[in-house]
Amino acid sequence: MVFRISNGAEPESLDPALIQGVPEHRIFEALFEGLVAIDPETALAVPGVAESWEVNEDGTQYTFKLREDAVWSDGVPITADDVVYSWLRLLDPMTAGPYAWFPCMFLQGATEFNAGEAGPEAVGIRALDDRTFQMDLIGPLPYAIDALTHYSFSIVPKHAIEAFGDEWTTPENFVGNGPFVLTERIPQTSLTVVKSDTYWDKENVKLDKVIFYSSDSDTTNYNMYLNGEIDWATNVPNDQLSAAQMRADFQSSPQLSTYYYVFQNEIAPFDNPDVRRALSLAVDREALVEGVTRAGQIPAWGIVPPMAGYEALEFPHDNIDDMIAEAQDLLARAGYPNGAGFPTTTILYNTNEGHKQIAEFIQQEWKDNLGITVTLENQEWQTYLSNRNQGNFEIARAGWVGDYQDPNTFLDMFITGAGMNGGRYSNEVYDLLINEAARMPAGEDRFGVLKTAEDIMINQDMGIMPLYYYVAINMIDTNKWGGWYPNTMDYHPVKDIYLK
Repeated sequence: MVFRISNGAEPESLDPALIQGVPEHRIFEALFEGLVAIDPETALAVPGVAESWEVNEDGTQYTFKLREDAVWSDGVPITADDVVYSWLRLLDPMTAGPYAWFPCMFLQGATEFNAGEAGPEAVGIRALDDRTFQMDLIGPLPYAIDALTHYSFSIVPKHAIEAFGDEWTTPENFVGNGPFVLTERIPQTSLTVVKSDTYWDKENVKLDKVIFYSSDSDTTNYNMYLNGEIDWATNVPNDQLSAAQMRADFQSSPQLSTYYYVFQNEIAPFDNPDVRRALSLAVDREALVEGVTRAGQIPAWGIVPPMAGYEALEFPHDNIDDMIAEAQDLLARAGYPNGAGFPTTTILYNTNEGHKQIAEFIQQEWKDNLGITVTLENQEWQTYLSNRNQGNFEIARAGWVGDYQDPNTFLDMFITGAGMNGGRYSNEVYDLLINEAARMPAGEDRFGVLKTAEDIMINQDMGIMPLYYYVAINMIDTNKWGGWYPNTMDYHPVKDIYLK
């Protein structure tokens, strides 16, 4: 049985240490498995390569027992040494992994190793024997196990990497440990995987082959779905939403994710918080979601979506007129009354019709409300990601899907020097609060510390400009395909999908 997916942009890489996007994540779930895997209904962690684990009394040390039947796709057994090798490879500064900062938020000694201040022996991970792996955390992180589903905690084949170097992810050299193995890759077109004969849970993998199609065009992808050429479309173009919403195979659900713009905090005039706040206040988010995105997205002032025990930041004013009035006052105070003297600015976004329409809306809002002129620049996915991570922009479009179901996943990437903090936001108090929360047990007090940090970044500094909380939009006939469930992470491992 073949299952076909419109996967969005051409994947940046297939090496888990070098990826960072949603298209790459879907492929990762097919080809690799970490210590834990993802429950398709809840998007929470379930046993993967590790069949079980224990935690010490204060929640800072986990010991994992690996499955005896966990092997690589070439039949080589997976050992605890492979886990140690994989995590240290990602953290090694020579790897330059875009997500190396993520394990640093969890593992003792990881920050020091990644910064080149200590050797790999400083990292709090170890193999106790072939089947027993242990990790030491920086604090009693209540979300640690769910975070291990992330690809930065993946397990990769040392023997294949040493044999083939950078070519280890090509179809002819590929070795993985997931439910599928790579068989074909046609650049800018498609990537094909087939069911693995060596996967420990192969009896529960029902698909024989999965094809991931690469295209930046939501219109092209949607037309392929309507024509029966693909089975799962991962988005719908804005101009087709009304028609799509009338169909029984239209799937829409709240998603733990935020659409936002990043300011380059170190470049004038965006190094002035008054300018950043003025730009943010001048955008009518209600008009954006009702007139442009039109899929039930929720206007956002903060970066963290509402979740159990944590309320989203409130807007500073009840109506857009008051927001625009404050924006105009702030811009004048910054030395640009009615936009006079404000330099022409460029908004960077990755190629996509929806991102273009949003950028055009904001371009007009800033022109009408502030007298500011901005130009638009689109780049293909890999180039855009590289420039955004490196800070090569003035204002850039961004989106963030939570890596686990906790406010911290939206906040820790904005600490000073974090790998994905391309806007170079920096506030010492913010950094201290995020690190304090990492060492606190779950509960109201911890959420209070995180909320204070978010308030500093948004209401005091306006380090970024949140626009809306996403709604996950998919097209798939769940009367035909089982194992696909709406969930707040919009995670749908192909391992679990089957023809009814």
